[in-house]
Amino acid sequence: MSSKAAALELAVLGLLHESPLHGYELRKRLNLLFGWTRVLSYGSLYPALKRMLRAGLVIEDTTTAGVSRRQRIVYRITAAGEARFAGMITDVGPSAWEDEDFTMRFAFFSRTDSEVRLRILEGRRSRLQERLDRARSDRQPTGPVDRYVSELQRHSIESVERELRWLTDLITAEHQQQQSPRSPQPEHRTPDLDV
Repeated sequence: MSSKAAALELAVLGLLHESPLHGYELRKRLNLLFGWTRVLSYGSLYPALKRMLRAGLVIEDTTTAGVSRRQRIVYRITAAGEARFAGMITDVGPSAWEDEDFTMRFAFFSRTDSEVRLRILEGRRSRLQERLDRARSDRQPTGPVDRYVSELQRHSIESVERELRWLTDLITAEHQQQQSPRSPQPEHRTPDLDV
């Protein structure tokens, strides 16, 4: 499965894990997750849903909606889909550090524990540092320099540097959260009753 298909599957399962959705609402929420850089078409969504239906990860329920009494298909996650989502969201391997996979995993970070988050954040930071080092070394001109190519390279380097700072801040916050002692919970006492 391609990384785009895997990211889409993760996103669909994550959203359906929250609540059942019909196709239009699912597409709308997916577009919010993917952001302005990628608009998801129905031509991508429905084949992905069909694959997940065949794999038993989701099911379709038909409901009647509105005044027109038009039937609407609502998608729900199955137990197999929940297990697949749980496995995908906690996978900390190299695919979790790539652009699209990382974005989708980050969107569902609240469902993972701190160790998983740290491994993914640190892996992503390492991958971006490699990318930055390569971009800086590739920037050395070997011939005539096109102004616009140079500007595009500068923009790419600044974008990666900005994301590296952001990741470092997130990693620091995760470490601080792990190290901060839990505030003691007050003991529950039964009041003394004078009888």
